[in-house]
Amino acid sequence: MNETRRELLSAFAEGPISGPALAEKLGVSRAAVWKQVEALRDDGFAIESTDDGYAITAVPDYGAAAIEYELDAPYTVEYHDSIGSTNDRARELAADGDRDVVVVADEQTGGRGRLERSWDSPPGGIWASTVLDPSLPAAHVPLVTLAAGVAVVDACRAVGVDATLKWPNDVLVDDDSEGGDVDEGDDPADDRGGRKLSGILTEMEGEADRVSWLLVGIGLNVNIAGDALPAGATSLQEQVGAVDRRAVLQTILESLSTLVADPDTVIEQWRAYSSTLGRTVRVDTGREQIEGEAVDVQFPGALVVDTDSGEQIVHAGDCEHLRPA
Repeated sequence: MNETRRELLSAFAEGPISGPALAEKLGVSRAAVWKQVEALRDDGFAIESTDDGYAITAVPDYGAAAIEYELDAPYTVEYHDSIGSTNDRARELAADGDRDVVVVADEQTGGRGRLERSWDSPPGGIWASTVLDPSLPAAHVPLVTLAAGVAVVDACRAVGVDATLKWPNDVLVDDDSEGGDVDEGDDPADDRGGRKLSGILTEMEGEADRVSWLLVGIGLNVNIAGDALPAGATSLQEQVGAVDRRAVLQTILESLSTLVADPDTVIEQWRAYSSTLGRTVRVDTGREQIEGEAVDVQFPGALVVDTDSGEQIVHAGDCEHLRPA
């Protein structure tokens, strides 16, 4: 979206405004204003001419302009009806020097999660990757993953879904069964201790003392029917019916922006939303399996597990929620 149209949407968000006032505010001709108004109408915005000037009376369901309209976060949006992977595109933008941009798609044809696992991304979900420009050392990047999880739970709870966080990067809806956790590819009849709503994939480039760029990919099942979801997954639609996908994404982006700007608040908010803490867990680090009670999360995102041989601090791994003994 070009800068003139972005400024136009910002002006509309403040209320009705006349053509001459818009032209003066944007530093363009009235003809240019009319051209951009018509372009917004073509994008699905309902814009009426009132006694007080132009006014937006309806917003399209989705798309770059719709997501940016009234978004209280410093991000620009690049939208695709379909794309292989929003993270792949975000990485290209990051390499070109772009920052604070969100790549959004209605559908991903090559979505993936941690460890290159595939991620089903049909139309109706939120598939978004945000390129950040954080001022933090590489060792603190896990904190941003936790922040993204908190932001997604904020958005889910805003529409009435009591989502929780499973360390390190899954958003779940608890159910009543007592099965254990499974990873993708295992028997889906085994329960993961909750049905999966969302996953988060963080990528970065930088050195030990400085991050050049950081991107956070979020996949959230929103308006997707149950029969289109993989086993063990759920969607906001399954939980509460169809929701305003645009508003959900805006809540995520606004919360993420606030949390990244105030990282000292992230750990405590993550603890409050966690379904891992207090549970018996098994964590596969790739070198060993650690089993015990998850008792805390420490800065910048390490899981503390109380084992038979004492507390162990786990910085990365796959975490299973186990049945009570």
